[in-house]
Amino acid sequence: MPAHKRILLKLSGEALMGDDAYGINRETIVEMVHQVREVVQLGVEVAVVIGGGNIFRGVAGGAKGMDRATADYMGMLATVMNSLALADTMRQEGMVARVMSAIAIEQVVEPYVRPKALQYLEEGKVVVFAAGTGNPFFTTDTAAALRGAEIGAEIVLKATKVDGIYTADPKKDPEATRYNRISFDEAIIKNLQVMDATAFALCRDQKLPIRVFSIFKSGALKRVVMGEDEGTLVHV
Repeated sequence: MPAHKRILLKLSGEALMGDDAYGINRETIVEMVHQVREVVQLGVEVAVVIGGGNIFRGVAGGAKGMDRATADYMGMLATVMNSLALADTMRQEGMVARVMSAIAIEQVVEPYVRPKALQYLEEGKVVVFAAGTGNPFFTTDTAAALRGAEIGAEIVLKATKVDGIYTADPKKDPEATRYNRISFDEAIIKNLQVMDATAFALCRDQKLPIRVFSIFKSGALKRVVMGEDEGTLVHV
């Protein structure tokens, strides 16, 4: 039996690049979708928030000196592109996905409407939330925390390149050890920077646990959903 009935999966845009410099690596996105399909087949309701760094990185040079709000809107549009790619890959793999955007671009994707999103989840469709919160100055981490709280997710799963939270950077410090679980307050005191401060505070206030794990480990998402020791749990 899965340990969680409804999850919010946060994917970074950078994760989609695989080993490429920017853009979307086909093999990487297919592998991610296979992991999502595994948990959907268990009956778990899945919502996804995805970043835009893989696309925005390609234009970041031209964004130097740009107004912050304008640059943030460009980033939001990058997440829409990633969301469309993710949903279409899911379609090709036999899943049903719906993209809902916080910015109105109705010729491309439908707008985010909370009751509709809840309906899709209950029908077993994967819901991909695009365009962050729809506001500049807020990250996609904050969008993940916000949407997770709105849809009543039991946990936010932050998929990264590292298999959890460590006492120090494991690439720089061979003595670094992985936390199995850690409280929100302890993570703040130790300045572990699990998510940006706004997202972290929102999860803590809503008593919404976060699990940090590596999406690049085969079957990791399924192990997380089944409640196995994978990654690091941040709890109240």
